[in-house]
Amino acid sequence: MKALCLRAAILLVALTVSAQSGVELTAEPSHHLVLENQYVRVFQVEVAARRATLLHRHRHDYIFVTLGPSEVSNEVEGKPPVTLKLHDGETRFTPGNLANASFRNVTIELLQDDKMRNAPAPQWPDSRGLQVLHGGTQEVLFVKDGARVSEVELQVAGVLPKHRHAGPHLVIALTDLEFRNDVVGKPTANVELKAGDIKWVEGGFTHTITNVGREGAKFVTVEF
Repeated sequence: MKALCLRAAILLVALTVSAQSGVELTAEPSHHLVLENQYVRVFQVEVAARRATLLHRHRHDYIFVTLGPSEVSNEVEGKPPVTLKLHDGETRFTPGNLANASFRNVTIELLQDDKMRNAPAPQWPDSRGLQVLHGGTQEVLFVKDGARVSEVELQVAGVLPKHRHAGPHLVIALTDLEFRNDVVGKPTANVELKAGDIKWVEGGFTHTITNVGREGAKFVTVEF
């Protein structure tokens, strides 16, 4: 009986410590891991209204892309709660921390943050600014931890002109997308994504993208 009580007490202490320190992100039920490689871990997150995630730990800097407008309470351990009013497609960078937030998004952990945070800044052609396209816009939102984050909007028949991807990049669809993808040296192909879908694309190619869908298109890219 004493041994049983001792084991129960140890288990209770362990659960209490875990609850106070926060669970690992992969153990948080609302975070669903959908992609992992040497650059990123990507989670699709969905929490019902008036519900909350478990207190969880982000061991890496991360980016989140909001899917749909929302108002959430972000509760960081040791700090007062902060209310965030987020619009559809809003994209933010956040240092690693403990967080308790409720909203639908795509969370992208930057797995090379320790190395890139102290490395010389990469020489991107553009690190900030808005470019007006033929039937759309491309805005560089920020460059963090060696990653450049941009938001692209293309009207029907809008074109993202010829550009090169030297390294890989991640695409997060904010609307349904239907593109004609013209890669130099390869046959033309159509690409379709649903709102909220993600796609990892290896680098080393030059292409042009045209919106061949029936609606305007909006997406976020994270380039490495």
